[in-house]
Amino acid sequence: MKIACLQFSPVLGDVDNNLTRADAVLAKANVQDLDLLVLPELAFSGYNFKSLQHISPYLEPTTSGISSLWARTTALKHDCVVIVGYPEKVDISPKWPASPEYYNSAITVNKDGETIANYRKSFLYHTDSKWALEGPDGFFDGEIDGLGNVAIGICMDLNPYKFEAPWSAWEFAYHIIHKQANVVVLSMAWRTREDVRSYSRQPKEPDMDTLAYWLARLEPVIRAEQKGEIIVVFANRTGVEDDAVYTGTSAVLGICGGEVKVYGLLGRGDKELLVVDTSVRPKAKLVADPRPSSSEKSSSDTSKSSRSGSPASSASNKNDNIDEILNTVTPISPVEPMSPHAYFSTLGKKKSKSHEKPPTIKPPTNLDASVLGSSFDRTPTPFPVPKAAANTSITSPVPIPPPIIPSKPSKPSTASNGRPLTPPTSPCVPTPSKNLFSSCIPKI
Repeated sequence: MKIACLQFSPVLGDVDNNLTRADAVLAKANVQDLDLLVLPELAFSGYNFKSLQHISPYLEPTTSGISSLWARTTALKHDCVVIVGYPEKVDISPKWPASPEYYNSAITVNKDGETIANYRKSFLYHTDSKWALEGPDGFFDGEIDGLGNVAIGICMDLNPYKFEAPWSAWEFAYHIIHKQANVVVLSMAWRTREDVRSYSRQPKEPDMDTLAYWLARLEPVIRAEQKGEIIVVFANRTGVEDDAVYTGTSAVLGICGGEVKVYGLLGRGDKELLVVDTSVRPKAKLVADPRPSSSEKSSSDTSKSSRSGSPASSASNKNDNIDEILNTVTPISPVEPMSPHAYFSTLGKKKSKSHEKPPTIKPPTNLDASVLGSSFDRTPTPFPVPKAAANTSITSPVPIPPPIIPSKPSKPSTASNGRPLTPPTSPCVPTPSKNLFSSCIPKI
């Protein structure tokens, strides 16, 4: 499968020039034989709007605005599936007689230029909650020709709901497992916690802390004993909008057998098309708690609590092939729900010396009621037609040490307008028992 992420720096409200910028990146890459092209969240309007009045001139009719037209034209030109984020306006109609509705959405167009999905963001961040409604249909999943069973989310969907749900709810990760998706797409406008000066010093370097956080939020998928590889596409943007500095680091990863394979990764400031072919050898891999052989399983159960994992490879031994091991993934179990910047404030803290083995748990089988809550009853988006759920059983992931969830978790401190990863300060939060990645990871 040949996948591309178009990472660029759209200017807030400059739609026409943003379209030109995206076309220029595509033209420069001169890519052929694509299967999937993914653009960032609110790709052509920009993201950091302060109010409904601010974004109002850039709202687009459902699947028929300038973003949708660009997606169709590009899909036909490159003979591929295209996913683009856009600000959606649902006009007053007999079905919606009260008032217009507004959503942070992503349109999916097939190779024939036909709209096959219009996903509306389920979990809103503080910025888009000022003008958008939560999508009523839940996270998207459905069969797409040439790709298979696809799960789609938008940025904040990866986080705990409103930063109030327990970290271990892993809503989007369990959705991937429950729907048995083989391709996962996240269209993003993810912010960094660093200021623009420090962040712009190494524009070609990926933000490995951000990548570590994204993978931490997919931990159940990494631990799951699924059949076959799951391709995960993080399509992020770069650039600056007022106080918002975006983290770039778009990536295409493969998850299989406890390993995270790196097929491609952009720098934080790169403005280019990341193109990868998942049929060829990955550039690197991250090892996550390697599975013991059948003869070792019985003895390994008694030693898991004291196992510390393999150290990261040294930079001097770094090679551009699959044999490179960047780090060893270990479970992350914060005591309380936390936002990305709260998570990052724990990375530099000293690890606990306790080796006490916590009780193990299995993910709930009834995800709608047990994971998302009885009040969060979500069903798949109606098109494309989701895969028939003839076999609703799922393979349970390897048991994950549970966090201790307080009865009334405190809401983490976050910026009023920003994306995750850009707090003015790093609040004090409980230190996770283990980190998914070391804060110092060799460069790819």
